Amino acid sequence: MTFKELNLSNALLNALDDLGYAQPTTIQEKGFSVMMSGKDVVGIAQTGTGKTLAYLLPCLRQLKFAKDGLPQILILVPTRELVVQVVEEVKKLTTYMEVRVGGVYGGTKVDTQREMVNDGLDVLVATPGRLLDLALT
Repeated sequence: MTFKELNLSNALLNALDDLGYAQPTTIQEKGFSVMMSGKDVVGIAQTGTGKTLAYLLPCLRQLKFAKDGLPQILILVPTRELVVQVVEEVKKLTTYMEVRVGGVYGGTKVDTQREMVNDGLDVLVATPGRLLDLALT
């Protein structure tokens, strides 16, 4: 199977090509159609097998840009390091798209992060605690 067979946009295909990805890994291939059908997926795979792209590609394929600036994709991860990693992966994958992505996590000023979210994002990557901070204040 190739990424083209997943009916990804040309923008995503070009970004994948730039990144040197020729074909989906096993977890990407097996999870894609299930996620696209709207079902929940629990995927377990070793480090370096492409788990991040396994969930990002279906999300980005279905991304509908909102005029109201509210995030259309919310990704929760357990640590600030993963927030930074996922934000960087989204940026790489959306090189040819106009996607606003931001990450929020503890240990930094909540007001600065709130302002970033309020300015408008398409994709928000957050730790659960900081998401609660933003929602409750």
